[in-house]
Amino acid sequence: MTEIHSKERIRWACRRGMLELDVLFMPFVEQAFDSLSKEQQAVFQRLLECDDPDLFAWFMGHEECKDAELKGMVTLILDRVRV
Repeated sequence: MTEIHSKERIRWACRRGMLELDVLFMPFVEQAFDSLSKEQQAVFQRLLECDDPDLFAWFMGHEECKDAELKGMVTLILDRVRV
């Protein structure tokens, strides 16, 4: 039960104020989140705590994320989208 509740909270957190981020996050959660390691899932959840303007800049390539783990997750998500 806790896992289902947690996944629902993650889905809710993926609903952002920017369509560009919604288009990245929602499919990623539905298609890839369950296959991530526990560590990667924790990094993804930490990514969701970041502000939308920062996320937008990182995903659109306007800025580089200084946190190595978050940067790796951004790259993973973008690679999944490009496939």
